[in-house]
Amino acid sequence: MKFFVDSADLEQIGELNDIGLVDGVTTNPSIIAKSGRDFKEVIAEICKLVAGPVSAEVTAVEADAMIKEGKELRKIADNVCVKLPLTMDGLKACSSLSKAGIPTNVTLCFSPNQALLAAKCGASFISPFIGRLDDITLDGLQLIEDIRLIYDNYGFETEILAASIRSVNHVKECALVGADVMTAPPNVIKNLANHPLTDKGLAAFLKDWEKTGQSIL
Repeated sequence: MKFFVDSADLEQIGELNDIGLVDGVTTNPSIIAKSGRDFKEVIAEICKLVAGPVSAEVTAVEADAMIKEGKELRKIADNVCVKLPLTMDGLKACSSLSKAGIPTNVTLCFSPNQALLAAKCGASFISPFIGRLDDITLDGLQLIEDIRLIYDNYGFETEILAASIRSVNHVKECALVGADVMTAPPNVIKNLANHPLTDKGLAAFLKDWEKTGQSIL
């Protein structure tokens, strides 16, 4: 499974990238707005920092304008992936940009049928939102499983990018049902390393080692 960081925080992205835990980055207008910085400048800096795809979202709602914005965003860097909403206009833009060789991430997916349409239009990634479905008492993980089955049935190359990840359990479940990618905030990715028995075991090892009075260096 590929790990994307859902953030525009360069410091946190860089920290995880140095460890080797960043295969890409996802952003959206809300995330960029929180930084208080120029949209294109932030995207450009992230693209220089990481080698993988960096999703930059259009703000237009009509297809022709989305296409123009997508082409403009692509000029920022070769690893920009244009993020589009799952609307009919978004799908039209996805089809056009994909045919032009520009990678796309179709976002705000909440049903298998929507995911099927995105794949038919050549999307590079489809972003089903797990947490938001859970919020309204629907099964977000079941959506991932359904999309996986449909894509495998027909050999679609669109990658399933599990989004709206809220917990480490979400990450595990997405991996179990075969999501190609998951995107999560930095704190969720870091929490994957945490376990009380790991902490307890390490504390015991260090205590025993201290008793020996030895030093490796």
